[in-house]
Amino acid sequence: MYADAATEAAVNAFIAQWAAGEDASGVLPVFLALRDHLHTHDGAVVEFVSRPGVSHSLRGTFPGWAARPLAVLVDVVDDDPAARWLSVCFHDDSLTDPEERGDWIPTGLNGNDARCFNLEDGDEEFMHYVKERISEAFAHCRANA
Repeated sequence: MYADAATEAAVNAFIAQWAAGEDASGVLPVFLALRDHLHTHDGAVVEFVSRPGVSHSLRGTFPGWAARPLAVLVDVVDDDPAARWLSVCFHDDSLTDPEERGDWIPTGLNGNDARCFNLEDGDEEFMHYVKERISEAFAHCRANA
């Protein structure tokens, strides 16, 4: 669920703006699928932070785990709006990466080591791999709450 009605409206406005423009890289459908997947996790709350020209971020949080409520960050990198791409980041210790497809980012997420997956096109197989990581991260949050 979204944090509130204003968050949902902001996400929908961003999507409408994106859909009306260019999507040369084909990542809009991937973004929509990841957004929908965030909503399938019990206890998850989706927040949205928009910084035009920089990024538009869905933040999948798990408020039940007060020590570290952020489970996943789905960033739409907006340095070139005609060629956006996604960076999906997690706390490194909250998931596995059996195919080693993610990048390890020291202190990259709220001062903690992160694991980020960059989706630069509409690769459905990679999207499903990332969705599995999202589910794993939320399971980690529930287990530690």
